[in-house]
Amino acid sequence: MLSLFILPIAAINLGIVQTGGLLFLTYLTAGLGMAGIGMGIMHDAIHGSYSKNKAVNKSMGYTMNLVGASSTVWRIQHNVLHHSYPNIAGADDDLNMPFLLRFSPSIKRHWLHRYQFVYVWVFYCLSTISWITSKDFIRIKRYKKMGFLEKKNEYQKEISILILSKFLYYCFVLILPLIVVPLPFWLILLAFFSMHLMTGFLISTVFQIAHIMPGMAFPEPDENGLIAGDWSLHQMATTTNFSPKSRFFSWLIGGLNYQVEHHLLPNICHIHYRELSPIVATTAREYGMPYHTKKTFRGALWGHIKMLHHLGKKEGLKV
Repeated sequence: MLSLFILPIAAINLGIVQTGGLLFLTYLTAGLGMAGIGMGIMHDAIHGSYSKNKAVNKSMGYTMNLVGASSTVWRIQHNVLHHSYPNIAGADDDLNMPFLLRFSPSIKRHWLHRYQFVYVWVFYCLSTISWITSKDFIRIKRYKKMGFLEKKNEYQKEISILILSKFLYYCFVLILPLIVVPLPFWLILLAFFSMHLMTGFLISTVFQIAHIMPGMAFPEPDENGLIAGDWSLHQMATTTNFSPKSRFFSWLIGGLNYQVEHHLLPNICHIHYRELSPIVATTAREYGMPYHTKKTFRGALWGHIKMLHHLGKKEGLKV
């Protein structure tokens, strides 16, 4: 996955790419690699499951910065907020979407939401563009106000890393190509954006269909801020697997088709989820716990569309 990103970008910067068609193909290949880094390397590393060595995990976690985003912001958003509070509006930051999107029945519904199942794909495709421009800065500032990054000079250090990593990313992925490649600047910009459209669609779709689905629970806290049930039951009630029999697909998306196993065992490397899945499913049946799964990615995608349509039209959960 690192090669799928680094080698195409290197080929562009070395002046090997000379035609428009090859430029788009090269950038799109880098986009596939960028998505692979996000799902198959960075994701495990920041969870501490890429390696038994903490230093290796930390260094591989910085591959998130390599592709223009912040590993620190991701750690707080994903590891702390999403994994602790999946599908809880106001706590799970994956539900914190622009006004035009409604991903939980706890979020106020507006008339525009009835069309979100149509226009949501635009937001998915643009998601990594938001990441490399404004999202990280907005969230790191908000997380500071929430009580994170409280160690001495930690916030200032992370801001510096954020600015430096984005500067280097733009230099190698966009600015140098604009200088080196003998093609119109607008064509290079278009190819750059096409790379992000691919990456944004892949990453957003894979992560969202694991939770925004028919049959998923969207728990709400009581007056004391408590959620009924225990932690493991909550993870299983709010998460679904998809396409569990496809080895290639599992490799391509870093094992994220085994979301139930990942949410129960986030400190286990994704390469083990295929073997763990039957054990978890059998145990769930034994104790009468939910174990959601969709046979195919296409089926999961259709379920996600149905859920978005439902959330746009009605207040309840039943689809």
